[in-house]
Amino acid sequence: MAKRFWIQEAIKKPGALRAQLGVKDKIPTERLVSIIARLRAKAKKGKLSKDELTLLRRALLALRLRGFKKRGRA
Repeated sequence: MAKRFWIQEAIKKPGALRAQLGVKDKIPTERLVSIIARLRAKAKKGKLSKDELTLLRRALLALRLRGFKKRGRA
């Protein structure tokens, strides 16, 4: 059996962030950065709700995945 990397385990619900934000195409990087900044600022003041925490985690993962290249593409 092939070794599984952390990235294969991290994506449990593909397209969930896009559905949550109501975006049909690629989510702009600026929007991800603004969502992360807003939620981190709110987290410093108090506790985030479960939905906000999920949104923050999905946005962070999406931003992290932007740096990876897809296999087989130049």
